[in-house]
Amino acid sequence: MIDLSSALHLAASEATLAVGALVLLMVGAFAGDKSTRLVSLLSVLLLIAGAVIAITGPWGQAFNGAYVADPLAIYGKSVIYLSAAVAIILGDGWMRRTRIAKTEYPILIVLAAVGMGMMASSGDLISMYVGIELHSLALYVLAAFHRDDAKASEAGLKYFVLGALSSGLLLYGASLIYGFAGSMRFQDIAAFAVDNPGPGLIFGLVFLICGLAFKVSAAPFHMWTPDVYEGAPTPVVALFATAPKMAAMVLIARALEGGFGEAHAQWSQVLVAISLVSFAVGAFGGLAQKDIQRLLAYSSIANIGYALLGLAAGTSAGLQAMLIFMTLYVIDQIGFFAILLSLSRSGRPIRRIQDLAGLKKDRPLTAVALTVLSLSVLGMPPMSGFWAKYYVFGAAANAGLWIVAAIGLVASVVAFYYLRIIKLMWFDAPADEIATDKAPAEAQWIGWAAAAFSFPLVLGALAWLEPVTKAAAAGFGNG
Repeated sequence: MIDLSSALHLAASEATLAVGALVLLMVGAFAGDKSTRLVSLLSVLLLIAGAVIAITGPWGQAFNGAYVADPLAIYGKSVIYLSAAVAIILGDGWMRRTRIAKTEYPILIVLAAVGMGMMASSGDLISMYVGIELHSLALYVLAAFHRDDAKASEAGLKYFVLGALSSGLLLYGASLIYGFAGSMRFQDIAAFAVDNPGPGLIFGLVFLICGLAFKVSAAPFHMWTPDVYEGAPTPVVALFATAPKMAAMVLIARALEGGFGEAHAQWSQVLVAISLVSFAVGAFGGLAQKDIQRLLAYSSIANIGYALLGLAAGTSAGLQAMLIFMTLYVIDQIGFFAILLSLSRSGRPIRRIQDLAGLKKDRPLTAVALTVLSLSVLGMPPMSGFWAKYYVFGAAANAGLWIVAAIGLVASVVAFYYLRIIKLMWFDAPADEIATDKAPAEAQWIGWAAAAFSFPLVLGALAWLEPVTKAAAAGFGNG
């Protein structure tokens, strides 16, 4: 048992973000919306500071095991906080151009990051639920941030209602697990499950997985994803597609590996089933889409299936593969949304896939960057998306799941809708002669940087990413 000061020292990154968000809230309340740019800048610096504190902080457990600071949590939080900071940068310019800039936008992202950090460091069922709800409540508001847009209001309402349903499933599963195991801590549940792997505990675990699957928009719990992606403001969707997914995947790994490692044979079957359904829904559902953000929603469903396949392996290599996959996926998604935010005609954002026709004519560098990112998400070698799938499929095959890995490989080929985007940009004539507007500098540079990372920088980045993720996977539970 450590004292309160030591416990707060372990949780310094979350404490810093929480206190900083309250200070920024006061700044916004007194200075008004004219301080939006200042609050956005300070929020970005705050998230970077949170990542640095997490990386340089000590390891250990606090609050009677409810909070864990280990290499897995530290790695997850560094990706979460930095991607959230990029979402603020992208959102600040977009919000000002659409005249809906508010100081609440960056503050809500910081508060969501506090919850996501809690998810990555959860050591028991209660801290897991608190982290999920803390980040979800902020995301519900962000989804409906554009209050004058009917689609945004609809997206926020759908996300809230379906999120409440998933929280009910999660709580029911957690209550069953607590009822049978007699403890909230993942370590105690794991010890109980070794000698008492009864059906009641497994039944609770299935409900827990279902609730967590909603948070990562894995099929068949994906029903909210296409509508929310289509209706929410584009920079908010960029956030949805990155940081929360990384937080939820780390939480799933922590809950399943840390609390039910001995029941791997049971939960692995559930993850494999969810992965297979996600492959199918993501691959075939995206073929009929005309809205770019809806297409990205179905793409995210398929990619979460790949990440879950790495966890289904139940090995340290599988956990490492999931971390590599999610890191490269987050960078690709940031780049894709950054380019989407940089494109508009006559002041209107480009949202339909058909609007990308002839992009090479007036934005050749952007067309090149979008081509690289599209090929990467598709999994074409030697782009970063190829290496992400290489690690996941390799870990699954080595764990005996080679048939599922083969199906995933076929599904990634079926999802050829990114080739349609490339065809439109390079070979089709534009629907009208209106040139695209001047691109916002921040979105343009972030998109180009992400594309450059996808290829060729990823070839060098893997040299340090592989050992870092290997250490994070091997150090899991060594807080």
